[in-house]
Amino acid sequence: MIRDERLSTYINSLDRGNPAFLKELEEEAHRNYVPVIRTETQNFLKLLLAMNRPGRILEVGTAVGFSALLMEYFNPAECRITTIENYAKRIPAARENFMRAGRQNVIELLEGDAAEVMKTLTEPYDFIFMDAAKGQYIHFLAEVMRLLKPGGILVSDNVLQDGDVIESRFAVTRRNRTIHKRMREYLYELTHMEELTTSVLPIGDGVTVSVRR
Repeated sequence: MIRDERLSTYINSLDRGNPAFLKELEEEAHRNYVPVIRTETQNFLKLLLAMNRPGRILEVGTAVGFSALLMEYFNPAECRITTIENYAKRIPAARENFMRAGRQNVIELLEGDAAEVMKTLTEPYDFIFMDAAKGQYIHFLAEVMRLLKPGGILVSDNVLQDGDVIESRFAVTRRNRTIHKRMREYLYELTHMEELTTSVLPIGDGVTVSVRR
C-alpha cells in the first residue's frame, strides 16, 4: 500500500482494540501466517456496521473466522452471517473458533468454491464482505450482484495489492500478472456499473465500498 507509515502508525495507536477472544484469535492467526484484515480495515468495518446495522451479512472468504466474528460482535443489530470458505485446511479452525466464541448458531459456514456456493443462495443480503482470493473477485461479481439487495453494501478488501494495481502489467512479477489484470477489471466494473455507487479508499491494502442503488 502507498501511504505514510508514520501516519498509519499514529492512527492505529488510537485504536480502542477488540475483546479478548478476538485479540487472541488475531494473534494466533499472525503466528500461523494466516492473513486477517488489517487494523485500519477493522475500524472501517466497525464504522460501516454501526452506520448500517445490517441484518443479513454474506462473507466471501472465511479463513479462520476472525472477520466474521468481528462483524457479528460489532454489529449493533442482531444479525445472521453466512460465510464461505474453499480452503479445506482452514475450515475446521474456523468452525472451532465459532464454537469457542459461542456464535455457531448465528454464523453459518458453507464449504466450497464461492462461485458455486453462491448459486445455491436465495436470500438477499444487506451487507456483503469480499475477502477471498483477489484474482477471483471479478468471477464472483455476477452472483454478488444477484444477492445484494437494493440499498445493500458491498465491501471488497485488498483491492490495491500493496500498490501494484497502479503499475503497468510489465512492472508486476509474472506470477502476479493475472491477479493484477483481474483486479483492474474488477475495479473498473465496480466503478462503472449503473447499479452501484462505489468509492475506492486507500485503507489497509485498499477497500472499495459500493452501495446498490
